[in-house]
Amino acid sequence: MSPLTEESDVIVLGGGAAGLFCAFQAAQRGLRVTVLERANKIGKKILMSGGGRCNFTNVHTSPENFLSQNPHFCKSALARYTPADFIALIEQHGIAYHEKELGQLFCDESSRQILNLLLDECSRAEGQVSIRTQCDVERLDHIDDAYVLRTSLGLLKSRNLVVATGGLSIPSLGGSDYGYRIARQFGHTILGTRAGLVPMTLSGEAVECWKALSGLSLEVETRCDKANFKNALLLTHRGLSGPAILQISNYWSVGRPLEIDLLPGLDALEHLRQQARQYPDTELKTILGKVWPKRFAQTFCEQYAENRPMKHYSDKALSGIARTAQKWPIVPSGTEGYRTAEVTLGGIDTSDVSSSSFESRHSPGLYFIGEVLDVTGWLGGYNFQWAWASARACATALR
Repeated sequence: MSPLTEESDVIVLGGGAAGLFCAFQAAQRGLRVTVLERANKIGKKILMSGGGRCNFTNVHTSPENFLSQNPHFCKSALARYTPADFIALIEQHGIAYHEKELGQLFCDESSRQILNLLLDECSRAEGQVSIRTQCDVERLDHIDDAYVLRTSLGLLKSRNLVVATGGLSIPSLGGSDYGYRIARQFGHTILGTRAGLVPMTLSGEAVECWKALSGLSLEVETRCDKANFKNALLLTHRGLSGPAILQISNYWSVGRPLEIDLLPGLDALEHLRQQARQYPDTELKTILGKVWPKRFAQTFCEQYAENRPMKHYSDKALSGIARTAQKWPIVPSGTEGYRTAEVTLGGIDTSDVSSSSFESRHSPGLYFIGEVLDVTGWLGGYNFQWAWASARACATALR
């Protein structure tokens, strides 16, 4: 066995949002913390988030914005560390920010400001935070009330082990199943995982028809079961993306019905009737081009309705066009998977994890925080808020 190279009070696996936040919060309590990151750099997902400006929280955060087999699990942590708490930290560091839409807060300048905030807090904490990158854990054991890790950098030992390794999403940025493997090693159940907040794919004639409009976006309302989201849809070379699609992807899976309303907020039939009365000699594609991108309107007409002057459509024909517009007959063939997914749905079953401390009920001193758990937020800053809140709850419970 390798000689002991380092002993600390807390080892945090994962140098992302949850891991770094937990590290400095624990160090502020005087604990010595070691953060281990497999990648060559920390915070890769932080840096790419929000188009490079980091959607670091959402002012409307509530438990209803999260999916979990146990919807009550997230309530305690979210109540104890709120968006207002993180905003106060942002302002303390002098970071300018703005609300984009729907309560989503972004840095005015760069995502790196959030990473720098976390690193600054780590460096000035009362305890010591040591961050090690390019560190692979080769073996993990629980011996005499301590967690012993044989790593590529030597042997590490701690009485507390915090797993903040995230999920399977975006493997190029470090997504892996390592946290799930640790959980299984100590008797935890892993609930079925799948890609979440992910673009959908089309196949066959559908993708051939719509990929020519790649880059076009329009306001829609997506619906699946009882969930519905009104936001932008973006056409891509492979299928459908944009906030409305990413949001509903958390609720949809292959074989489930998906509705897309291309005219949200409108009574489509009455709108078409009114346009027919007011502009009887105007072609349908021109009428639809007033509410959609013109190229989308033209393709819609080519696929679902002959393009004629409005006076040539019977009321029955207008009714059929309205139904098609409000229940667009597009059936996704799947999703783009973990390669582009922003989150992983499912994960470690929360029934064997304390909702107040995030400690394992099977192994004292073992904690799970952030995305590795079966708690997944909507698009729009909710998953960052879960990272902060779960990390804070864990850090205050560490012994």
